[in-house]
Amino acid sequence: MCLSCSFRLESGLNQLVYYVIKHIIQGALMGTKQETADYILGIIHPAGEVTARKMFGEYSIYCDGKIVALVSDEQLYVKPTESGRAYLQDVEEAPPYPGAKNWFFISEDKWDNTAWLVELIRITTTEVPLPMPKKKKAKPG
Repeated sequence: MCLSCSFRLESGLNQLVYYVIKHIIQGALMGTKQETADYILGIIHPAGEVTARKMFGEYSIYCDGKIVALVSDEQLYVKPTESGRAYLQDVEEAPPYPGAKNWFFISEDKWDNTAWLVELIRITTTEVPLPMPKKKKAKPG
């Protein structure tokens, strides 16, 4: 999170919109490169069926259909779980975007510890529930 963003809005969504617009104007918002998301997918692929979905210039990382991580501003955040916390032991937490709850922050120097990161993703995947199926919209008339 940018330290220059001291202006707080009540709504998390309004805060996020403010943050994005402010940084686009200032030219400071870099988003995440496709190469970064691909690199992380390449590392964690032994954990299961891993995919990424781009949203608002950032990436959601899925394993076996479950969202397990976010890549935001070139940083990796893993969804917090009790099992993941026990595995990590020394947990560093941070919000992946303004207004978000804290996720486990995984510093870039830990990305190349493949076995460790794959195990964290596996542990997280087992504890995270599958997303709710989307409801079909009723046809008018």
